[in-house]
Amino acid sequence: MLDRMQIIDENFKQRVLAQDFPAALSESSLSSSQLKPETFLDIFEAMLTSRHLDFMARDLKEKQQGFYTIGSSGHEGNAAVAAAFRYTDPAFLHYRSGAFMLMRAKALPEIDAVYDILLSLVASKEDPIAGGRHKVFGSAPLFIPPQTSTIASQLPKAVGAAFSLSRARDLKIAAPFLADSVVLCSFGDASFNHSTAQGAINTAAWIAHTAYPLPLVLICEDNGIGISVPTPKKWIVQRMQGLNEIEYIVADGLNPLDVYVKSLEAAQCARQQKKPVFLHLKTVRLLGHAGSDIETQYQTEAEIAARETNDPLLHAAREIVKANLLSPQAIIDRYESIRFEIKEKAERALTRPRLSTKEDILASLIPPKRERQGLKLVDEEQRKTVFAEAYAQLKLKRNLSQCINLALMDALLAEDSILVFGEDVAKKGGVYRVTPGLQERFGARRVFDTLLDEQTILGLAIGLAQNGFLPIPEIQFLAYLHNAIDQLRGEAATLSFFSNGQYTNPMVIRIAGLAYQKGFGGHFHNDNSFAAIREIPGVLLACPSNGADGAKMLRTCIEKALIEQRVVVFLEPIALYMTKDLHTPGDGLWLSDYPAPDERIAFGELGIRGPKDSAIVVLSYGNGFYLSLQAAELFERETGKKIKVVDLRWLSPLPKDEIIAAVQGAEFILIVDEGRKTGGISEALFTLLYEHLPQMPKTKRVVGEDSFIPLGDAWKKVLPSAEDILQALKG
Repeated sequence: MLDRMQIIDENFKQRVLAQDFPAALSESSLSSSQLKPETFLDIFEAMLTSRHLDFMARDLKEKQQGFYTIGSSGHEGNAAVAAAFRYTDPAFLHYRSGAFMLMRAKALPEIDAVYDILLSLVASKEDPIAGGRHKVFGSAPLFIPPQTSTIASQLPKAVGAAFSLSRARDLKIAAPFLADSVVLCSFGDASFNHSTAQGAINTAAWIAHTAYPLPLVLICEDNGIGISVPTPKKWIVQRMQGLNEIEYIVADGLNPLDVYVKSLEAAQCARQQKKPVFLHLKTVRLLGHAGSDIETQYQTEAEIAARETNDPLLHAAREIVKANLLSPQAIIDRYESIRFEIKEKAERALTRPRLSTKEDILASLIPPKRERQGLKLVDEEQRKTVFAEAYAQLKLKRNLSQCINLALMDALLAEDSILVFGEDVAKKGGVYRVTPGLQERFGARRVFDTLLDEQTILGLAIGLAQNGFLPIPEIQFLAYLHNAIDQLRGEAATLSFFSNGQYTNPMVIRIAGLAYQKGFGGHFHNDNSFAAIREIPGVLLACPSNGADGAKMLRTCIEKALIEQRVVVFLEPIALYMTKDLHTPGDGLWLSDYPAPDERIAFGELGIRGPKDSAIVVLSYGNGFYLSLQAAELFERETGKKIKVVDLRWLSPLPKDEIIAAVQGAEFILIVDEGRKTGGISEALFTLLYEHLPQMPKTKRVVGEDSFIPLGDAWKKVLPSAEDILQALKG
């Protein structure tokens, strides 16, 4: 195949000098656009610079000095989008936004965006956004959070960020995004078809349909192809043009003047009418999907060459010459001087240090701590007023569900930035009645229902968290999380890592889950596997087994988010929500006193029942801890031997030192894990013990089968029982 980079480079120079420009596809001109000539020249410079950065990225890769070749060639018209909006408008950008990034950076002369992008291309740890961890477009001073998963997964959180603007103003929350901002989010035509994009667009329309303000501009940069798969002609326009709740605006993405005019229209609609806008830019893709993409495997050279005749740089040059802003020779002189400047800066970037140690790489995985206190203690009279009839219940024994409800009430009262939301959490109070009364006491702005879409729930949480809120979203069932795991794994958990701690999205995700629901719902409502959460770097996972622990651990989790800016998952065992008794009907031993507001269980602190020096130790959590206590009483009654039963509580990361201390001197360790035999926490515990005990004692596992949970009483055959635990203790 011919060297397309060289062909595009030479074609631009030859055609500009010959004034052999492509025909205009739109009527926009400099005079009709009301764009200042100097701003147009800035846009053009950003376009030229973006092109040369694409060239340099491929040169560096060829020399094995660079690591990223997905470029912006053909999309350079997005520089005009940047010119039409304020640099303080939050922008969630996809990977073909080089010209946008360069144009926005002109708002802050102290930022050398060219050098910064080059640092990211060579993976230097001096890259000011990601510190060499990934090639992303991002800048805290320019209000551009980095996006790493660009197949539409940035759309839900962009919707959340736009949603947060009015909510922050109404609730008087100190927010980093300006109150009159418009949120921008760019993506490609292939990404438009992803379920995540469709869900976000549907959510934006749903919010707009309720007449709630949503100043959002979704920018679809339509180059007609996704890697090798063509987008059907008129597909996007036909899908979006008739959507009443979202304003549809189409622009000639090859002509920056038309892009500017239509972007101003989008900005006015979103900022003044607070209405979501779909800005459809018709572009081309030059140089393939990436440096490794061989276009001739799926397109003819004639088709590739035809696309190159519509180079947006040529369209822009036509308007520059037509307006007498620069001569053809002056354009080429500037084009070549930019090439030289980038070459010079690339040589400098190559001398800068890269990540060289494990500590360097992991440094931003955990967000930086904030200088602030945890949940404030509220005046008791105020508590009494807000709790109303629930105040009298504080002195009663409570189950897990009720204790969590009261803890949420205390948290909402103590911290104005907390929002509780999800499916059915408001008037209904949740499927399991964990959140009743919260909306009544704190209002629909702080406790509200969402539409039935887990990607939306977590996307809203991410966007809200980036704008000063502490979201506590609820996922109705553990299995439902898998519908949206990328919002947790690919987006929320990576933000600090790929922004060097400059951007964070602290939150506490409440998930009703685990098994033992006695026949209810089958596997989708009875899921005992949380391995997908435990494998996510940086995410904390907590699991209470009883009411007192639930309240105290939830407060700890909230403060981990408030102070340490962590992403926390709070996994609530459904089967224990309403449990009252432990050994015999009516004993009430699984009810708890509701803890005072200042009581906490520290992260890593274990729950231990039984003698500290017991030779037999059971390690478990959640339902397993409950069943292990039942088995321990039967075992002690039969044998007279005392057992130490340990509630792990904190499932990721496992509290290694505390666990090792709890089993010191044990002659027999039993691990009880309701999760599956394969991929369950029992494997991690077994490894932990083997690696850190001086001598491994006899150790067994009682675990769930490698099976989904069946309907009816058949669940008993695949989950551990108190009898199973008892037999393992005897054996």
